[in-house]
Amino acid sequence: MDRREEIREKALRDLQQSEVLMLGGHFDYGNGYHGREYLNPHQLFRHPSMIWRFAQDLLDLLPGDLVQRTEVVAGPVTGGALLAHTLAGLLDSRRSLTHPPCVFAPFNYDPAGGFTLRAFYRRELEGRRVLLADDVRNTGETFARCAALVREAGGTVAATAEIYDRGETLADLGVPNIALAEYRAEGTFKARECPMCREGRPITRF
Repeated sequence: MDRREEIREKALRDLQQSEVLMLGGHFDYGNGYHGREYLNPHQLFRHPSMIWRFAQDLLDLLPGDLVQRTEVVAGPVTGGALLAHTLAGLLDSRRSLTHPPCVFAPFNYDPAGGFTLRAFYRRELEGRRVLLADDVRNTGETFARCAALVREAGGTVAATAEIYDRGETLADLGVPNIALAEYRAEGTFKARECPMCREGRPITRF
């Protein structure tokens, strides 16, 4: 087993032991889908040292050229912004002092209109290579929506990265994706077709 696989396997164990990765429940993902697995962002982000450690491990998996070429790390405030902010700082620690500092940009979320990007950050993205970061990749739709905002701002998406990949991606951005941990989900169901709802199983609360 190579070092990358060791990092991934250890991360998966750590996520489960710390109850960040919750298995065997009935979760409402808030996007019209239900499933049996959930990455609890509150558990993940409540200890800064935890997200810092997972971000370090994730950076160890990034290709060297991506570490050097990334100019902006951006993520949605629904889960990825804290990870993106941490990654941006840690990227600078792995590059020379003469390297231009990495920029961070958050995507805001409006329930009525979806993801948005403030004018200030649109200017920061123009003409730059962007690494999109999120806590979890479900269908990939969140990455796709954020990527569209990057392109509208004149930036280029270099890659996507996340703590946990459910292995159910439907939206392919055509760029490399790097996951710290992967766990094949048992299934994602449209809320109106969810078998657990039909069984009368209550939504898992935490």
